[in-house]
Amino acid sequence: MSGNEDKNRVSKIIELLKKEYPDTKIALKFTNPLEILVATILSAQCTDERVNMVTKDLFKKYRTAKDYAQADISELENDIRSTGFYRNKAKWIKNGCKMLVEKFDSKVPDNMEDLIKLPGVARKTANIVLSNAYGVIEGIAVDTHVKRLSQRLGLTKNKNPDKIEQDLMSLVPREDWFLFTYLLITHGRKICKARKPLHKVCVLYDLCPSNQL
Repeated sequence: MSGNEDKNRVSKIIELLKKEYPDTKIALKFTNPLEILVATILSAQCTDERVNMVTKDLFKKYRTAKDYAQADISELENDIRSTGFYRNKAKWIKNGCKMLVEKFDSKVPDNMEDLIKLPGVARKTANIVLSNAYGVIEGIAVDTHVKRLSQRLGLTKNKNPDKIEQDLMSLVPREDWFLFTYLLITHGRKICKARKPLHKVCVLYDLCPSNQL
């Protein structure tokens, strides 16, 4: 398929998903850049629903980067235990907030270059923070749903999230980069599930190579 054909197919995919999910948006709950940063770190290998349950109390207890930086690590681990991989996550959050305090005047950076210097922050997390906290769109956040659907839809052959992001950025119009992530996440949760996609009710069925499998 040529580049133009691929782009046309992606435009149709986006059009259909926008009609199907007109109100799609990020599921994580937050009120400021620090909260979305922490919530996104916690969301790795964890459902957004579980993260929101944890952060409801967490965000009352730790209100500033300094609060996290000075937290007792064992206590912080216990506070986020139910999100899984809590030791690594607690270490990333505590050390990352130390860096915010020491190098960024306790503020979450509003650019990709500085954000990815923080422990536990790769491009996916940085894209989510930048776009939702600051309205800065530098790329397409590739989580597990975006990765799975991009592969099934034949939009990439790569497995590495950074390479998948580059493939998607070349196909998806820039004005749709932000929304594209959440359209795929919503469709992935509701229809294009990991184990058993619901082909019979999928609005993308006719555009999807995996319908022939």
